[in-house]
Amino acid sequence: MTALFSPGLIGGVEIRNRVVMPSMTTKLADADGHVTDATMAYYKARAVGGVGLITVEMAAPEKVGRHRANELGVHDDRFLPGLSRLVGELRGHGARVSIQLGHAGGHTREDICGEPPIAPSAIPHSVFEVTTETVVPLEMTRERIEQTTQAFVAAAARVREAGFDCVELHGAHGYLISQFLCPEENRRTDEYGGPIENRARFGLDIVSRIKDQVPDFPVIFRMNADDFFPTGLVFAEAIQVAGWAAEAGADAVHVAAGHYRSLPSAAAMIPPMEYPEATFLDYAARIKEVVDVPVIAVGQLGDPQTAKDAIDSGKADFIALGRSLLADAEWVNKTARGSAVRRCLACNTCINGMRGGATTSCLVNPVTGRETEFEGAALPQGEHICVIGAGPAGLSYAYLAADGNKLTVIDAAPVAGGAFRYTGKAPYFQGVAAREHTFAAYIEAMERGCREKGVEFRYGIDAAADPEVLAPFERIVLATGARYRFGLGAVVPRLLDAGWGRSAAARRLFESARLGDWLHTRARRASGSALAGLARSGQTVIVIGDAAHAGKAQDAIADAFRAALLPQTDGGAP
Repeated sequence: MTALFSPGLIGGVEIRNRVVMPSMTTKLADADGHVTDATMAYYKARAVGGVGLITVEMAAPEKVGRHRANELGVHDDRFLPGLSRLVGELRGHGARVSIQLGHAGGHTREDICGEPPIAPSAIPHSVFEVTTETVVPLEMTRERIEQTTQAFVAAAARVREAGFDCVELHGAHGYLISQFLCPEENRRTDEYGGPIENRARFGLDIVSRIKDQVPDFPVIFRMNADDFFPTGLVFAEAIQVAGWAAEAGADAVHVAAGHYRSLPSAAAMIPPMEYPEATFLDYAARIKEVVDVPVIAVGQLGDPQTAKDAIDSGKADFIALGRSLLADAEWVNKTARGSAVRRCLACNTCINGMRGGATTSCLVNPVTGRETEFEGAALPQGEHICVIGAGPAGLSYAYLAADGNKLTVIDAAPVAGGAFRYTGKAPYFQGVAAREHTFAAYIEAMERGCREKGVEFRYGIDAAADPEVLAPFERIVLATGARYRFGLGAVVPRLLDAGWGRSAAARRLFESARLGDWLHTRARRASGSALAGLARSGQTVIVIGDAAHAGKAQDAIADAFRAALLPQTDGGAP
């Protein structure tokens, strides 16, 4: 038994469970900021998947606050029809719906927001949106502060008119409210600068004004517990701010941490795999002791047992799952019935790709952000299928194609995972420090999920040496990966097993993008063509992933999804 799936209340709004989808920028809106069919499909998948409260991505209350291209718009009434349509769709599938009002402040550029950026103080901000530029915003006058405050209140009224159940104010991660709270970014000497009670004034005024002018509309205050750099907001101040926010009328406090100026890097905002699970949970637990409103915890809570423990221990009232819901839109439904979920790797491919100009995506779930492309997917039905290779591509195909078919996975190794098991022993994966446990947990969950669907696993069988094992199958899927050239196949695993990947020399070597590209592509040879001749007349053969083209795991998994769900496309074609 767990309280994770019991109903919860935020400001009188009943939520069907304790799982919150936090705000994550998708870039699925059109250039002006309107809701698109892609926006609808992306959020709908998470509502159907059982999420209790979906927080629609950060949207600026005024145009100067826009922080990225293709950001959802709320600063004008013209956005109301699309927002209303989105809310209606999500509520129709049982979810409650919030939206995050966030203002970039000094962390944007004029080419994005159309005006010179504004901030508490005119200090430099390094802003990355496809390219990096240093921006010195205009210092806000008292009159400009009042104008922005009114814009927040007007936006809250607008989203309530659109049908949202509540609204979240973004006071974390180095955006405008956070900039006021942060001593490094707030150099003011008036009533908005200096001691913490002054630096908190802007955000608290917004909370109280919304509660006063938009009655009975729940407000969630998202804030940093720590900025993670010496001249930023510290936890002792954060505890005070949390208490004041609740006194000002906030109906819940959402506890995050990290800032664009964090040390050793801004990655602390969205902790990658090298960070421990439940990264910020203890901050949430401490804040829960001083506020009398629900507390939402966030940060590496995607392991189902970790999520349950966070609620059952009383450390938080709700948990926010971001990247985990990109990896598996059905996380809530699956966890509720005790099924395996597709585990997030915390590789931050989703975040880094979006900042680089792409729409939201997920390395282990290529459907994310492309839900409309996979609508009407047609799996083969009633076939006896053999997948050769239990790496990430083979496991992904087997899991998807097991619905309506009889699946067998064969691998010469004694366990699943293939070369992916060595990935965690390398220094880096997708630009973040690798952690072996992360990949092992992903593989274990994928194998378990396949077994739950009736997939049979046969290990220690080399189909190339014993092709007769393939005789009973109608469809053979070659997911046998790629093989190293130049004798590296014997050297690389030994080095990684010996711990060389954790050495300073290895880290320096693997920081080279050219070396990484060479190791993934030119140093390896696809294995599929050599095995395709094993098939008999009448058997369909599909070559997927590295077995077709040596490359990165992201490409291999995407190929497996296309082969299983879109068999008429080039990906995975016979």
